[in-house]
Amino acid sequence: HLLSRRQRQMCIRDRKIKPQYSQEHLLYLRRRKRDHAIVVISRIMLLLLLIGLWELAAQLKWIDPFIMSSPSRIANTIANLFSNGELFTHIGVTLYETCMGFLLSTLIGTLIAIVLWWSEYLRKVLDPYIVVLNSLPKIALGPIIIVWFGAGTKSIIFMAILICVIITILNMLTAFNSCDKGKILLLQSMGATKFQILRKLILPYSVPSFISVLKINVGMAWVGTIMGEYLVSRAGLGYLIVYGSQVFKLDLVMASTVILCVLAALMYLIVALLEKLVQHR
Repeated sequence: HLLSRRQRQMCIRDRKIKPQYSQEHLLYLRRRKRDHAIVVISRIMLLLLLIGLWELAAQLKWIDPFIMSSPSRIANTIANLFSNGELFTHIGVTLYETCMGFLLSTLIGTLIAIVLWWSEYLRKVLDPYIVVLNSLPKIALGPIIIVWFGAGTKSIIFMAILICVIITILNMLTAFNSCDKGKILLLQSMGATKFQILRKLILPYSVPSFISVLKINVGMAWVGTIMGEYLVSRAGLGYLIVYGSQVFKLDLVMASTVILCVLAALMYLIVALLEKLVQHR
């Protein structure tokens, strides 16, 4: 009636046999869960405290509600946008532009990094140009981008790509080049081709760096999109911020900013969930 080691592992994996933990390990797991719960509750309480202080300061006129707004005024503005049917229209426009810029810049940047890793000659030739493009203020190219792509969604997406793609190239290329040279030499001695080295060693080794790039690009894609909408847009959260500042509807500016924070946080949580799925494979 004894199970082989492989059968026992399969049973544990399929949850047919529950692994046995020592009492000390169970206490450690409970402490970790308790500490995590305390951190989460503390974050929520801190947020509620800040919102409450902000509202109290506005109600008692410690700050000017017209300039600084207040949580209640922001909530009313969001409710009005929802009732007018404009809320999800503007959110949808900005979210589409951000996601397209995020996905395209990550894909293009990773492919370019692979090409540069593959060709040392090309990497040496293009390295100074990549550094210059990375240091160039992207907003300075705004008028040129508008002339190239027109005053529309394409210009905004291209701005987001321009913000993210250089960062993706530099980070992924650094990850590729930091792979253990000894492992590469071992695969070469066994007759592996460069494509096999890339597929079997370089790409799996660079997965943690790729996840880090995704986290960085989440914020940078939102920056690029809002910058593009500042320059040219007829809809979107950036458009609402610009319009609100022009007509002194600062409640609209603050409401749009809060919505941006929520959307950026949700997008980051999706990447964090992807990271957990990769780590548990």
